[in-house]
Amino acid sequence: MIRRLLGRDTLRKRIALTIFVALLASLALNALFVQLAGSWARPPIDRTGLLEQIAVITRVIERAPPALRSKLALAASTPTLQVTWSTQRSDFGLPGPGVQFNSGQVPAMGQLLGPARVIEVYNPDDWPKGSPEAHYVALVALADDSWLLFVPPERSWGLSVTARLAVVIGLGLVATLLVAWLATRQLAAPLQRFASAARRFGGDLRAPPIDIEGPEEIRQAIIAFNTMQAQIQHFIRERTHMLAAISHDLRAPLTRMRLRSEFMEDLDHKHKLIRDVEEMQSMINEALAFFREGTQLEQRTAYDLSELLQTLVDDYRDQQLAVTFKGPAHLVHDGRPLATKRVIVNLLENAMKYARDPQITLSHAGHLIVIEVSDRGPGIPEEALQRVFDPFYRLEGSRNRDTGGVGLGLSAARASVREQGGELTLRNRVGGGLVARVELPDGR
Repeated sequence: MIRRLLGRDTLRKRIALTIFVALLASLALNALFVQLAGSWARPPIDRTGLLEQIAVITRVIERAPPALRSKLALAASTPTLQVTWSTQRSDFGLPGPGVQFNSGQVPAMGQLLGPARVIEVYNPDDWPKGSPEAHYVALVALADDSWLLFVPPERSWGLSVTARLAVVIGLGLVATLLVAWLATRQLAAPLQRFASAARRFGGDLRAPPIDIEGPEEIRQAIIAFNTMQAQIQHFIRERTHMLAAISHDLRAPLTRMRLRSEFMEDLDHKHKLIRDVEEMQSMINEALAFFREGTQLEQRTAYDLSELLQTLVDDYRDQQLAVTFKGPAHLVHDGRPLATKRVIVNLLENAMKYARDPQITLSHAGHLIVIEVSDRGPGIPEEALQRVFDPFYRLEGSRNRDTGGVGLGLSAARASVREQGGELTLRNRVGGGLVARVELPDGR
């Protein structure tokens, strides 16, 4: 079980590794901080960088007469090192015995002051908690049992125990968040590509399969999706080919019926039969055109949708047909311009045929681009707002092409919009009229 778990890239394995690496990074950062805080914030005396200065001052004052030592100590004091001389150790008011050792224990000090020099060191923590006098102290014994007190300044980044604990916890959180962010980013990448490919398939039925990558669970989901996508594409191709073949084959008997009608003596029945044949031929032609559009999808490209709509409006105005446009001067969209143009033309033709005052409105709402084609007219009964998208369904009862074709226009328009990942809906307009709303994904 363990071997199989280690040998496969799974979500469980990645999550476990993420937690493990986060803990290691947290421990490493905390250990580094403890080391740096101990060595830098409050270093031992041999790491203060003041040993040579202390050694020179000690030897000079030790050789001077006792009466001059206080003045020499005052003169030797600098902003980086305060020096005080006294014959009695108790004069310095130290809190208690600090760390006492011989200079020989520190090789650098042994070389500068001699190995037998007695030295006491105090850290700020040796003073009572909260004492304003807490500081570093180096107490050096002279040969005559007098003492020199050296007070170097505490480093500006010295931290209290509480501050150190807060920094340790903060570093642990930072390390955990950093590792978790990197791990989740790596894990989310194949998921994002999977989601993008799924959205692309929703707008392009000919989209290629998704590359198989990522943890085992995601790879299995991708394989299942690719299989489903292939089956859908195969089903659509078979359905389209079958319907196109049926429509094509119907032309032959219709042609024979048309020829036979020429030999009919009853003119009334003859004209009725010819009209029915022409109606069926019109339906077949529309159906073949509909199927061809479904199998020959236009390639996506970036284009100015606002400019395309304004060009349509100008074309209609050249024909003395009034169409108004409202929207931005420019709006770049990644889609299928010819398919979108056919959809809008279809909606405008319906508005001009059954109503008046057609208007195009273009807007950008969130991640959607919205095109609305509205008019002033009778509208559509509420119960028929969805049925008008059914193939060959028409509100007007006759099949006379002069009064509205065969009823495939809105079906083809909705199919074209959905192939781009959008949606086409209809609603009745307040005050009379119809609004056809086309929603297209922004794609950005």
